[in-house]
Amino acid sequence: MTTSLTYVIKFVDDMDRAIQFHVDNLELKLRFKSPEWSEFETGTTTLALHIASGQNPAGTCQLGFGVPDIQHFYSRALSNGVQFTSPPTDLHGQRIAKLRDVDGAECSVSGP
Repeated sequence: MTTSLTYVIKFVDDMDRAIQFHVDNLELKLRFKSPEWSEFETGTTTLALHIASGQNPAGTCQLGFGVPDIQHFYSRALSNGVQFTSPPTDLHGQRIAKLRDVDGAECSVSGP
């Protein structure tokens, strides 16, 4: 089973200002924008901007991984003692689970 990095989610205070920075200074191509969530074309890994919150302060990031079989990944990781904050759940047209890494950072894992 191969796990791939599919998303990097960066939390921002001001969506318009953050988009402008990434387009004007980093020359990224904007895929789409909304007040809460925006994405850039960056190759095989998507850079997404999300409005910051108390749980996710501005400037922090969250990683999103993709796996070919989310149930298999979830069962195996759970048996290895990985702490999940949510089991595989249907969201945005795919199944997504959330877990904590060894430093306590929340990551998401998605798959069909």
